[in-house]
Amino acid sequence: MRNQPSVSLDEAREIIAGGEKKAQEIGQPANIAVVDAGGNLVAHARMDGAWLGSVDISINKAFTSRAFDIATADLAENAQPGAQFFGIHASNHGRVMIFAGGLPLKHEGTVVGAVGVSGGTGEQDQTIAEAAAAAFRPAG
Repeated sequence: MRNQPSVSLDEAREIIAGGEKKAQEIGQPANIAVVDAGGNLVAHARMDGAWLGSVDISINKAFTSRAFDIATADLAENAQPGAQFFGIHASNHGRVMIFAGGLPLKHEGTVVGAVGVSGGTGEQDQTIAEAAAAAFRPAG
């Protein structure tokens, strides 16, 4: 059996901390989720004041980003009417999110997980997700 590299709990906590810091800087409370290489939730934080309805969205943005190894904003561009992935949001039992704020996490060129952020505008979610992803420091 081969072990696939994956985001650890400690790494997920650092990723979330990076996102929380940016969310505080821009004044937008958010939900921040981190999934592992299998798309399974490793950690989630709902900042004080973040929308309850965005909990599920943040988790699903992280899942989507890992499931397709793509930023959710980029997937969204290809999911518009007439585009190659139109209707993809209905796949995977409705878990696919085509809003900005989901990013794959890579280590040595391999996707090892993803982060998903929800709670603000698409631009705010993306900004927070980018800060969270930048805080990823893979061990080993």
